Amino acid sequence: MRDRIKPKKGQESVWDYPRPPKLESTSKELIVELNGQIIARTNHAYRVLETSHPPTYYFPPSDLKLEFFKVRAGQRSFCEWKGSASYWDVQVGERLVPSMAWSYTNPSAAFAPIKDYLSFYASKADACYVDGELVNAQAGDFYGGWITSDIVGPFKGGQGTWGW
Repeated sequence: MRDRIKPKKGQESVWDYPRPPKLESTSKELIVELNGQIIARTNHAYRVLETSHPPTYYFPPSDLKLEFFKVRAGQRSFCEWKGSASYWDVQVGERLVPSMAWSYTNPSAAFAPIKDYLSFYASKADACYVDGELVNAQAGDFYGGWITSDIVGPFKGGQGTWGW
């Protein structure tokens, strides 16, 4: 692992996040944009905090424009903490983004509050925002964390980090 970045006042280090991960509610405004449309906006989300990863945010279905979402048949993954995930394609106009979001229909007891909430890969959106700040996507195509100026790493996910 590269050297841990010491957080400044008002910042969090992903190396202080717990394992197993922690689920916490957030009232920050979260926005996801695709093809000129806001497809998700909420102030009633949850975030998952896990050692070495920037947060992933989970949006309630009531704060999504559901007409753009279609469950991706047959694609699933398993998280030892949250359970079995389903993936969602998002189509806005002619633009289709496969597996842009994921959700847990039957999460483990510790993650029951995010049942049917959706989380997004920032790398697949045109833009994602946390309280007006444009998000940087976590490197790699597995974890889906959202990096903002108040989060410091280094972050797992990029090339050479799988052994951390």
